Amino acid sequence: MSRKDDGQRADLYTRITDKIIEDLSNGVRPWMKPWNAANANGRITRPLRHNGKPYSGMNVLLLWSEGTARGYGSPMWMTFKQALELGAAVRKGETGATVVFASRFTKSETDGNGDEVEREIPFLKAYTVFNIEQIGGLPEQFDHRPAPFLDPVERIEHADRFFRNTGAVIRHGGNQAFFAPAADLIQMPHFESFRDAESYYATLSHEATHWVGASHRLNRDLSRYHKERSDRAREELIAELGSCFLCADLGIAPELEPRPDHASYLQSWLSVLAGDKRAIFQAAAHAQRAVAYLHDLQPVGQQDRPAA
Repeated sequence: MSRKDDGQRADLYTRITDKIIEDLSNGVRPWMKPWNAANANGRITRPLRHNGKPYSGMNVLLLWSEGTARGYGSPMWMTFKQALELGAAVRKGETGATVVFASRFTKSETDGNGDEVEREIPFLKAYTVFNIEQIGGLPEQFDHRPAPFLDPVERIEHADRFFRNTGAVIRHGGNQAFFAPAADLIQMPHFESFRDAESYYATLSHEATHWVGASHRLNRDLSRYHKERSDRAREELIAELGSCFLCADLGIAPELEPRPDHASYLQSWLSVLAGDKRAIFQAAAHAQRAVAYLHDLQPVGQQDRPAA
């Protein structure tokens, strides 16, 4: 990879992180923007590709933010080329949104002993997509129709079944929600103590993202959670994003206002993101893996796991 490519990749990390820092500095959690739209409850989904498959990780945040800022009602996006292949065209004057593709390639190098070794090199590539509301001439099946509201009882039953299928030990009592690594259990206040059912399951989604990080599951290093402020902030950012992703998958509105015990993380997130331009990308990737893990625990036939 050339120095020019390295510079472009670093600039992409910086541009996206700086935008998120700007939102956080104004007291806005950008991953919560979609749910702040009028009449959004129950309609939020992950952004979708032209073939109906959901985006994942960082691209969920990018397209949620763009879609909300521009007022699009459709969650579906496609490239200029994909539109042409469908016999359609992006309307003149429209500007696209940036999404990213992260992967690795293997490069052979000679080490200090003269031996040839292979080294994995990560890379990040940006490309442009357009919301289908920016495109004319699409086939009829792309006409946007708002998703029907799910019956509240069905929605909650679905969420209840989802968490039961994970096999996580969930205990109730007290006035705090947390994951206890030593006991390997999720502690939740009683259902009745929450403002509504959605708030309960949104909080449980957050704690389940922590639960997945245990050493015998995805093995995120939680050992310094109570020792280092920055480590705690990173883990809480992962759990917050994981909760948003999972709530979108389950058709549940997350907690729009930070929990009282989490409100202090805003400044910590700003510090982490300002010092590490890759932190938000890493957090989104960890959150995506956590949610995928939870989906994979569902019985065959009940899985609804978003595409990678």
